[in-house]
Amino acid sequence: MSETAREKVYSEAEIADRLEKELPKWRYENGWIRRKYKTHSWKSTLMVINTVGHLAEAAWHHPDITASYAWVEVRLMNHAAKGITDKDFELAKKIEDVVQWQPAKEGGALEGTPPTDQRFAYIKYD
Repeated sequence: MSETAREKVYSEAEIADRLEKELPKWRYENGWIRRKYKTHSWKSTLMVINTVGHLAEAAWHHPDITASYAWVEVRLMNHAAKGITDKDFELAKKIEDVVQWQPAKEGGALEGTPPTDQRFAYIKYD
């Protein structure tokens, strides 16, 4: 997008509608769309942070991230547009798809982490 083109900034009502339809685990608060991912350990927390970082860098749209031992919160807002734009929704969807991916549910050769062995626990899927 050229620097002179203005991106559509969504109203609070439009944001609420899109989140309900497209990203039901995300919420709008204080000018950000946000989502908290619960993990099983610091190792898992770091893996989520790195995943979000990779996706954000590839998209050239950068979230704010807060983390603790067993959770990561991702917050998105288009700083240049001073509001929520399509960039925020698209990156949120990609983050959601990748972080919540469960290969075992798709079938195929990738079986995913063992659900009954806590030594391999990763994300607390919702």
